[in-house]
Amino acid sequence: MKLIQINELSAQDIRSIWNLATKPSTPPKGNVAWSFEGNGIRTRTTFIQAFREMNLSFVELPNLLKTNERVADLAGYLDPFYDIYVIRDSNHERLTEFANASRRPVVNAMTSIAHPCEVLTDAYSIEKTIGPLSSVKVTLWGPTTNVFRSWHALAGVLGFELVHLCDAQFHESIPNVRFSESIDGSTDVVITDSWPTGFENATWSLNLNHLDAMGNPKLLATPPFSIGREIALDPLQFKGFMSYEQKIDLLTVQKAILSYLMTQ
Repeated sequence: MKLIQINELSAQDIRSIWNLATKPSTPPKGNVAWSFEGNGIRTRTTFIQAFREMNLSFVELPNLLKTNERVADLAGYLDPFYDIYVIRDSNHERLTEFANASRRPVVNAMTSIAHPCEVLTDAYSIEKTIGPLSSVKVTLWGPTTNVFRSWHALAGVLGFELVHLCDAQFHESIPNVRFSESIDGSTDVVITDSWPTGFENATWSLNLNHLDAMGNPKLLATPPFSIGREIALDPLQFKGFMSYEQKIDLLTVQKAILSYLMTQ
């Protein structure tokens, strides 16, 4: 089983992962191939901690997918040595090709298109602290990003409604996602993400007036956030900020993802 995009999972898969996060089982044994492009400070920290807490041996393979070698050959040579791959690489298409070629589980630790582990964690946190996604109003704020694409996919798989407030150029027709340019009432939680390269529009810098118009919801500012770009205020000064402690759930959910994929 692979985790490249959330829409490749079933609702039962997602609920099973969250159940493991709440009630961990005996972790599987095995070897992890680990390749990580870029900084990804939080994701890197929690995955390495997850490997250690689960007593999984791991080997770093820098720039695993950056060679000119065919992915079928990479997978063919490496699969005998590893039980699971955890890869962060901007090239979503090449990661997908590698996952399809490999006989092992592959975890997408982030690409330019998707960030499934981050979103599965944030959704788990919302359900744990606010309520079921079926009854919680979740609003995305700003232009479409890899994080927001994974939120779109999650809404489709779990069947809850998602509101995405953004400039009209980013509006799409996506099941369970309602795009809009204007705030139309209160929400329970608003989620921001770092703006994509080249996007600059002060209108979409989330400020206190926007938050007030949304009923002062919980604020989940996906890190790394940039004050003065996607968010105009210091979130530490906003009482609804879900805070640094929320990202501790990355460790819990990543351990659950590893356990689930390695035992399917």
